Amino acid sequence: MELDPVQIRILGCLIEKETTTPDNYPLSTNALVNACNQSSNRHPVVAYDERTVSDTLLELRAEGMARTNISGRTNKHRHTLGEAWSLSPAQLAVIAVLFLRGPQTVGELRTRTARMHEFESLHAVEATLASLAERSQPLVEQLGREPGQKERRWRQLAGPESPAAAEGGYGARTGPGPGSVSARTTAPNAAASAAGDGETAVLRAEVARLRADVDRLYDLLGETPDAPS
Repeated sequence: MELDPVQIRILGCLIEKETTTPDNYPLSTNALVNACNQSSNRHPVVAYDERTVSDTLLELRAEGMARTNISGRTNKHRHTLGEAWSLSPAQLAVIAVLFLRGPQTVGELRTRTARMHEFESLHAVEATLASLAERSQPLVEQLGREPGQKERRWRQLAGPESPAAAEGGYGARTGPGPGSVSARTTAPNAAASAAGDGETAVLRAEVARLRADVDRLYDLLGETPDAPS
C-alpha cells in the first residue's frame, strides 16, 4: 500500500506521541488533529480538519495500520505500524521523523529522533537506515548530494513527498486553511482519486470488522443474535 500525505502525517504523529507524550496516548481525535497541524517539528505545516483526520483513520484501520478504542464519549487512536510492517523502535523513530519533516541527513535524524529513541552514534542511525533500505520493499532511500550541501539526505518511500518537503523549504503551508471542509486537496490528484475509488472497499472492511466485534460480544454474553426479519 502506498500512503498519501495525510496518512503519512497521521501515522508520523501517532508514532511520535506514543513515546513523547505517553500519558496522553492513545490520542483523542482532537489531540490528533492538533498534532497534525502543529507548527513546530512539522514540514510542511498543514491545516487538516477533524473530518479529514477521521476519514483517514478509517482507511488506516482497514489496512491494519491503526486502531481506535472507544471509551465513553471519546475515541482514542493509536498506530499499529510496528506490527503491520515489522518495525523496531529505532526504525519507527526514523520513519516518524521522515514522515513528519521530509528528507533528513543522518545527523538531523539522530538529533530529531532523540525524544523517541536514543541512538548511540551516527553509525547506529546509518545502520537503521540501511535496514530500512534493504527490505524487500524498501522504506527509505538516500538522495543525491545537492549543490552546496556537505551531507546527503534520506527520504521515506512509503508515499510521495509533498512538494514543499521535497524542496526542503521550511515554513510553507499546504492545503486549505482552518475551517475548510476538507484538507484532502493537499494530496496529489492521483492519490485523491485512488482514495475515492477505494472508499467502498474501505467501508465494507469496516462493516465486516464491526460485525465481527458484535459477534464476539454475543459470544461473551452467551446469546444468539436475532435473525433479520
